[in-house]
Amino acid sequence: MSTSNIRWRKSTRSGHQGGECVEVANLTAMIGVRDSKDPNGSKLTISPAAWTVFTREVKGNAHDLP
Repeated sequence: MSTSNIRWRKSTRSGHQGGECVEVANLTAMIGVRDSKDPNGSKLTISPAAWTVFTREVKGNAHDLP
């Protein structure tokens, strides 16, 4: 898959301080995820259904560290 024309976006809640952020892209059948500090590094792809579950759990604090 060519990645040159993929439109990555960062959450509007992410600041501009260069912190730890991820970017996502709608790849039609999948969701792409990458580290905003390393855009040429590894990328993950997950199904839209899995992304929905993950974001719901993050918003519900299910993945917070103790």
